[in-house]
Amino acid sequence: MKTVAEEGKTPAIVAYLTIIGTIIAYFMNNENKNPFASFHIRQAFGIHVTFYVLGVLVGLFDSWLISSAFYIFIAVLGIYGLVTAIQGEQKEVPILGAYFQKWFSTIN
Repeated sequence: MKTVAEEGKTPAIVAYLTIIGTIIAYFMNNENKNPFASFHIRQAFGIHVTFYVLGVLVGLFDSWLISSAFYIFIAVLGIYGLVTAIQGEQKEVPILGAYFQKWFSTIN
């Protein structure tokens, strides 16, 4: 018998690929409501929203130093989330993960 993490691993991994992947993962998980997949969908959605919201603000500065730091920050969050999903772990991404779980708690 598969564990909850094993059953939800595919949508959890797909969620981190792009914002489209997050939407696809949401619909993949819509019927079964796997808690592992839901956790990672919330994390991935939060990373994507952060990318777009902060991206607008970072774009105002027109500085390669600020832009580089921003892209590294988003990449670290995304890679960390993807690796934990692949490993079957339910760890929040650094700094913002707890907020993503709270803000997007309606995503089941």
